[in-house]
Amino acid sequence: MMQISRFAWVVVAIVACGKQAEPVDDAVEEQGVAWLSPAQVKSAKLETEPAAHHPVGGEVSASGRLTFYDLRVSHVFSPVTGRVVRIGAEPGTKVDKGAALAEIESPDVGGAFSDLSKAQADLIAAQSEQRRQTELYEAHAGALRDLETARSNYQKSKAEHERAAEKARLFHGGGSADGAASARYVLRSPIGGEVIARNVNPGSEVQGQYAGGTAVELFTIGDLDPIVVVADVFEMDIARVKKGARISIIAPAYPGRTFEGRIDTIYDQLDPVTRTAKVRCLIPNPKGELKPEMFASMSIAASEDVALAIPRSALLHLGDQTVVFVRKQQDKSGKVLFERRPVAVDEDEGGIFLPVKHGLVLGEQVVTHGAILLSGFVQ
Repeated sequence: MMQISRFAWVVVAIVACGKQAEPVDDAVEEQGVAWLSPAQVKSAKLETEPAAHHPVGGEVSASGRLTFYDLRVSHVFSPVTGRVVRIGAEPGTKVDKGAALAEIESPDVGGAFSDLSKAQADLIAAQSEQRRQTELYEAHAGALRDLETARSNYQKSKAEHERAAEKARLFHGGGSADGAASARYVLRSPIGGEVIARNVNPGSEVQGQYAGGTAVELFTIGDLDPIVVVADVFEMDIARVKKGARISIIAPAYPGRTFEGRIDTIYDQLDPVTRTAKVRCLIPNPKGELKPEMFASMSIAASEDVALAIPRSALLHLGDQTVVFVRKQQDKSGKVLFERRPVAVDEDEGGIFLPVKHGLVLGEQVVTHGAILLSGFVQ
């Protein structure tokens, strides 16, 4: 066995004592993690979503067109004939339910209130005559025939008064702001939404629906939330598409963004030329970013299998590794810990969501947007 001299041991000890410890940076003392301040998280626009159970499997691709939800569109006509004296809403403006769209000066409105007044006077006269004939008959001073005639006239007057009152009520619903009877009718919006079209100008003569002529649509009111996308699904894929399936669409106006919804209706009839079936989907659109007549490409989740899954946007490919970033704890100063985590997912099986084979557990917060920027903070 080789002997080490006392001199050699002394040299080793001197070198060991003379070597000083290198400082360690707390921010990078661990590999694959990053501590970010709240300001950095906000500037990076990081978004997270928990790993959860979602329908996964194959997907069906289709192209579609955006349009209004038919129950959120109203075509407004004038019930009265007259002349437009004021416009209250312009195309593109937001209106509430009951908002004034236009004011129409119409003889129909004045005639309706005049008829009500006349019917009310006739009713009072008929009621008085019935009372008089009743008293005469009970005093044996009048004929039964006269009493029956008075009763009949009273019933006719009462029915006419009810008819005139109902017609006046309909016109009164669009009457003047102070509620008084007026010869002007205020055309109001039946729903809240956006004025899509206006086909009338001040001074225009309009035909009323109650007049029996051909009325022209004056305003079109539509609500953009939700909005509908109608897609064409090929015959070979129809059996894989189910009502209620999750869908995601990409509109050319917003590259890189996806909007999600669910299938609302699958139409039974196929187009004989294209051999496609119409599929209608409702898309939440609270900010009104999606517009009618936009084109969109759609991905439909075509499987009912449920598995632990994450959005496709959460994945990062770094070299030969597939990773995600997981949001961990937050320290007392407010800094948030993000951990880079290798995962195994089946990208061929997934549609909107990708099934996770291993690397994540249920409920872990995965960064879905901004992960590429977050990778720059990791050592």
